[in-house]
Amino acid sequence: MRILFVCSRNRLRSPTAERVFADRAETDSAGLAPDAEVRLDAEQLQWADLVVVMERSHRRALAQRYRRHLGGVRVVSLDIPDHYDYMQPELVDLLEKRMAPLLR
Repeated sequence: MRILFVCSRNRLRSPTAERVFADRAETDSAGLAPDAEVRLDAEQLQWADLVVVMERSHRRALAQRYRRHLGGVRVVSLDIPDHYDYMQPELVDLLEKRMAPLLR
């Protein structure tokens, strides 16, 4: 499975998720903001089997900006707010909990 994690700036949440799940799937991450570390592009969406966004607003932005590139790719929101640091244990625990049903 190829999982693309998306957040706003690709600095904290999505890079943490990319690292945490790298041993269980092929992972990548990107951000939607113009100043993102790695800005989302159409190639990443075409590569992914599953797109996991951190907030519902990210899901809406994907639908508006990248609708034609999503195809039949499933997009899931984990509803994780931007309150965590990179690899913060509470963030890792929350990611593990919310991703568990998707990795079965």
